Amino acid sequence: MSEYQQSANGFYLGDNPDDRDAEIEFSRRSDGTIVILHTLVSDRLRGQGIGQELVRKVVELAREEGVRIVPLCPFAKAQFQRVEQYQDVWAR
Repeated sequence: MSEYQQSANGFYLGDNPDDRDAEIEFSRRSDGTIVILHTLVSDRLRGQGIGQELVRKVVELAREEGVRIVPLCPFAKAQFQRVEQYQDVWAR
């Protein structure tokens, strides 16, 4: 399996940025806040924890940069509701 890659507006899994096996995309507000827009995992990779790993990558980025996250994506929001360790970066 390929490595997770960072793009200008997210993270993805796959060898080709134009043909991603999984991705999480976000935008940034003027104050640096990260807004998670959507998470997508291909059918062949579902159930392997890849979506959770993509959310974790964004959380790590937010911590490194000292910014907060607004999880608009339903999947990401569910992760924030489940994972206690994400509370420090969740902008409610």
